Amino acid sequence: MTADSHRPAPIVRTLPDLRALTRRWRDAGETIGVVPTMGALHQGHLSLARAARADCSRVIVTIFVNPRQFNNPEDLAAYPRTEDEDARKLAPIGVDAIYVPDGAQVYPEGFATTVSVTGLTGMLCGAHRPGHFDGMATVVAKLFLQTSADRAYFGQKDYQQLQVVTRMARDLDIPIEVVGCPTIREEDGLAMSSRNLLLSDRARIHAPVLHEVMAQMAADLRAGADVTTLRPAALARLDSAGFTGVDYLELRAAEGLALLERPDRPARLFAAAWLAGVRLIDNIAV
Repeated sequence: MTADSHRPAPIVRTLPDLRALTRRWRDAGETIGVVPTMGALHQGHLSLARAARADCSRVIVTIFVNPRQFNNPEDLAAYPRTEDEDARKLAPIGVDAIYVPDGAQVYPEGFATTVSVTGLTGMLCGAHRPGHFDGMATVVAKLFLQTSADRAYFGQKDYQQLQVVTRMARDLDIPIEVVGCPTIREEDGLAMSSRNLLLSDRARIHAPVLHEVMAQMAADLRAGADVTTLRPAALARLDSAGFTGVDYLELRAAEGLALLERPDRPARLFAAAWLAGVRLIDNIAV
């Protein structure tokens, strides 16, 4: 029996309680899917929970705002925390548990280990957010082991994160399948993100320009143009739309994230840009 889809799933706050639950599922021969999140759930997160629900006997959604992947304390403090609303959003999907650990469950006193994935973390977001991917890989490794899940579901919006998590699980022989799911977008093309809640009404109007610029660049790249030629006009359009800075606008190989000028192999176009104090990221296949 899966969770009753008409009531919120039980919220589990301690590791012993979580392991008691998963032990029963394991003893019954059931498969477990996990959706790691930091809360403030939107339709992108919910699409991951639905994918897990379709694939697995049991589904755990984790909610933990991980301090180790924020290099700016103000960013950590401003991150939305909406546990009750998140639980209501998950109820119709029928997840079996929501794991909401506090810091002591994840980083107990004396915790001294960091998971670092080299080769995939020195560029893109890793170049602009020092320590971010070490903090992310560390907490995800712990959540994989704490939940003992068979499959983990991540969105392709955070494509670099997806690559890092996949490599980390493979390198550490964690017996879990990492499943990448499509980016979910608003009707105007803006990639869904918890950070979108921080946009002012005026900024929200201009936010979709990022995806519009990227879609045009992708079309031109497919037609034979190179990134160096296209980038100046793209940056000018973002500037005119009110974006105050662009951390990166790059074409990289879909596997391994090598920097490219033209899509001579499966590739993705990546961007991170600032609008009204909010950092928006996106990527699309080329």
